[in-house]
Amino acid sequence: MVSGLSGIGTVLVANRGEIALRVIRTLRRLGLRSVAVHSDADAGARHVREADAAVRLASGYLDIEGVVAAAKASGARAVHPGYGFLAENTAFARRCAEEGLVFVGPPPPAIEAMGDKIRAKATVAAAGVPVVPGGAEPGDDLAEAAARIGFPVLIKPSAGGGGKGMLVVRSAGELAEAVASARRTAAAAFGDATLLVERYVSDPRHIEIQVLADTHGNVIHLGERECSLQRRHQKIVEEAPSPLIDEETRRRMGAAAVSAARSVGYVGAGTVEFIVPGDQPGHPGYFIEMNTRLQVEHPVTEMVTGLDLVELQLRVAAGEPLPLAQQDVRMRGHAVEARVYAEDPARDFLPTGGRVLALAEPEDAAGVRVDSGLFPGAVVGSDYDPMLAKVIAWGSDRAAALRGLDTALRRTTVLGVTTNIAFLRALLADADVAAGRLGTGLIDQRLDALLAAAHATGAPPDEVLAAAALVLHDELSGGDDDPWDVPDGWRIGEPAWTTWPLAARGEPVAVRVRGLPARGAEVAVGDGPPSEARVAREGGDALVTLDGVTTRYACARDGHTVWLGRDGRAWALTRHLPGDPGDRAGAGLAGDGVVRSPMPGTVLLVKVVPGEAVTEGQPLLIVEAMKMEHTVTAPADGVVAELTARAGRPVDMDEVLAVIRAPDAGASPEATETGGS
Repeated sequence: MVSGLSGIGTVLVANRGEIALRVIRTLRRLGLRSVAVHSDADAGARHVREADAAVRLASGYLDIEGVVAAAKASGARAVHPGYGFLAENTAFARRCAEEGLVFVGPPPPAIEAMGDKIRAKATVAAAGVPVVPGGAEPGDDLAEAAARIGFPVLIKPSAGGGGKGMLVVRSAGELAEAVASARRTAAAAFGDATLLVERYVSDPRHIEIQVLADTHGNVIHLGERECSLQRRHQKIVEEAPSPLIDEETRRRMGAAAVSAARSVGYVGAGTVEFIVPGDQPGHPGYFIEMNTRLQVEHPVTEMVTGLDLVELQLRVAAGEPLPLAQQDVRMRGHAVEARVYAEDPARDFLPTGGRVLALAEPEDAAGVRVDSGLFPGAVVGSDYDPMLAKVIAWGSDRAAALRGLDTALRRTTVLGVTTNIAFLRALLADADVAAGRLGTGLIDQRLDALLAAAHATGAPPDEVLAAAALVLHDELSGGDDDPWDVPDGWRIGEPAWTTWPLAARGEPVAVRVRGLPARGAEVAVGDGPPSEARVAREGGDALVTLDGVTTRYACARDGHTVWLGRDGRAWALTRHLPGDPGDRAGAGLAGDGVVRSPMPGTVLLVKVVPGEAVTEGQPLLIVEAMKMEHTVTAPADGVVAELTARAGRPVDMDEVLAVIRAPDAGASPEATETGGS
């Protein structure tokens, strides 16, 4: 075993994206050499460029032997797994030990004990920690256990985490399909299809306790984090401390978390997660799982305690004792984190993709921190988790932290990839969120209002449509030497109007422009009155003036699509040419019978065959991306006239998967495709 940080020297970071960069940042501060690993797709990624050295992984990030070989070849003495990928893989931790590499994480038996939710519940229950009533395979029949507990119940992969494969089942009739889906996800995401069933606690608070343990028998906790704001059972906003927890409850939950860690001989940084009934203040919570790694949301704990958890992980892994005792832990102020995802909230938060055309992120400053793996030109695909970045704000109290986070998100712009930034701002502005009245069901309950507040549904505002048409018109007119080539609608007498049909969400909207925007023009949206307009360019931004009011937009163009960004919101507006099939925001549910993929991913399962009669809402196939399943259903009663989807085949967002036609319909699929405007 190495002794102290000086004995480590070089650390291989077995991860990618923002967490790899975050670990590299601490390694650099501590004077340790960093080695990145990368897949072929990530050869130009930021973590590769910013590490001291980098090694290609021919078989990707999950290749244990490839990562171990990279560590040995690079001269690394230690491996930091980050989170996800191999972070909680017992076999990986053991291989590191066999090769004399320091695994920056807990010992394999602790990972094994807590990685199996069934075993974990039994272990902590024996240590006196309260657990949620339930049943588990292989000893329990899930149907019998569910009936014994009473519906609704929660089906969960035993080896899982991050909400993947977790399904709420409200009746016995839903159980078989839910079990089949959870099993598929569990096998694909965790390599283990074992499931458990628990009593579903309606609208609970999700509270977790950060623990630290060393090899000298010291175990402490660093207080709690509130993680109740979730979609698809996955967190999107976290904070420390929780507005629910008082000092006595914090002491009780912290003691339970320390007992849970001690029960498995834990070493390093870990998180013990609890659910607390939202209607029972002071309840110490039920244990649900322990994450044997660094958590995504660890920055909020760092900001209120002033501690660097990655540094503490490294020091513990190097054999050093914890530098503080429980009585030394102090929480100061409040911190809130928002996760920026490549996802479309209006499409049930399905993953998106694309190339980052333009990027603006608030710089790290007093009270603001950004952990991000983004860079202009980065390609966001379906191979990895859709989280792109984390924006964190600290304040002297909760209200100040929320204000700081909203300001930081307002200054964040990502063009080229649809994200949840505007939705996050709408969520932070919700009255109950501001008041600390949180719950894991809050987003589902307020979804329509939150989407409307984020401008995530319906056509963009008229001023945005006008700005997009002016930018397109300006770009096509800029730099032309021949006045006959300028699209200003000039004719003898007076300029004519040029019409730009623009499609975003909903039907295309005709925007008319007359004149040259750089010199002065008029613009009219739909049948509305014209406005005086002008466009000036500053770097990648467009300054659009409408009737004397100037608005700055981040601006980028990808073919016929103009991306505009403002105040954390982004709009993609596509020039709708004659013969285009139109906007496809309703992918998978098109009224014309064309069934499209709701996200970039892979067809996991096809449930129908050509010629089969189907009914509206019937599952047709399952598309999987980033270990997330989405069932695509029939948009109407009819017959499967075309089926292009094949199990195992990758598909792009909006790619045609099938065509459903009424039994007596004679139109060809091609006619369906070319509706035009």
